[in-house]
Order: sequence, then structure tokens, then C-alpha cells
Amino acid sequence: MREKDNLDQEYWEQRYSQNRTQWDVGQITPPLKSYIDQLEDTSLQVLVPGGGNGHEAEYLHQRGFPNVYLLDIAAAPLRNFQERVPSFPMDHLLHQDFFHLTPNQYDLVLEQTFFCALPRNLRPTYARQMFHILKPQGKLAGVLFTGEFEAEEPPFGGSVLEYQAYFEPYFQFRHFAPCYNSVKPRLGRELFMVLERRDRPQFIA
Repeated sequence: MREKDNLDQEYWEQRYSQNRTQWDVGQITPPLKSYIDQLEDTSLQVLVPGGGNGHEAEYLHQRGFPNVYLLDIAAAPLRNFQERVPSFPMDHLLHQDFFHLTPNQYDLVLEQTFFCALPRNLRPTYARQMFHILKPQGKLAGVLFTGEFEAEEPPFGGSVLEYQAYFEPYFQFRHFAPCYNSVKPRLGRELFMVLERRDRPQFIA
């Protein structure tokens, strides 16, 4: 079986309709919860891209962050979220392609199983797009899987060195280390990152 290249809206709608969402643990995971609990500025413009059922967006909303946006290319998880969290602003549910977002919109982007859902050839583009959509000194924070998975479909894994190569041109590394508080099935297989946007990209000649 070859790794699927066309992971488009139709593909993800089908995954949700078949309830093939094994990456979803049904609640916010401890690494993201711990990070959010340390945030003091509730006025931050926060994006959760490829957010699926939106546990991170729900938790931020419950904690009084008014400027949280949940984005997914599939409509099904956004409908599920709307039904589950009716007080969340409708116009903050973005049924869009992450790669079509306009620049300089967000102070913080939270990564939770979006990167691992993309075709591998989009990983450099992901890093570049994160740089563009973040405001100056904006941060990308969240979890990446380390190691590979057997299935040739999302989620996809990778290595620390691979991830560093994608992000170093665009971000300064504030934290980049194994998670100490992963859920049990992911223990030893997650990396937590806090990356701060550079003023301009830096490439090695």
C-alpha cells in the first residue's frame, strides 16, 4: 500500500464519517493543557489548525480566551464542535485550507495532530506557512510524534532532526524536548515544542 498523496477534504470527511479518528483521545491532552494553563494573556489571537474535534479550542474557550479560531478542511468535525460547544463564536469556526490563510494574523498557533496528518511533502510548506500566518514574535507550540507508524496513512511520524530542519529557517527554538506528561499510549513517542517566529527567514547558503 502506497502512502496516500491526495489527503483532501473528501478523504477527511470520509475518515470522520467512518469514525476513523484514532488520533483523537477524546479530550485535551496533558502537554497542551499544561501549556495553556501557563498562558496569562487571554487576548491572544490563537489558531488551532487541522483541529478536528477541537478539544484545545474548547479548553481555551472555557478558560476565557475570546480570540480562538478552530480550522479544519473537513466540515464534519466543525459541525460536531458547534453542537458540543454552542457558545463558541460561529465565525471562529474556519472551514478552510490552512495553506490559503493570509499572513500576520495570529499570536499563537497550537499544533496537535495536524502536522502528522499532512502528506510528508507538505512539511516544508507547513513550516513556511506557519511563519507567514504568525505575527512578529508569534509562537508555534504543540506536539509532534517521534518515530514511525506501521500504517501508510495518517498519522505519519518522523524524527527530531527532520523536524529541526523544517523549522530552523523560520523559528527560534524556545523548547524542543520529549514530553514528560504524554497520555500513556503515546509515552516516549511525543516531542513538545515552543518555537518563536524569526524576524525573517534564515537559510544556510
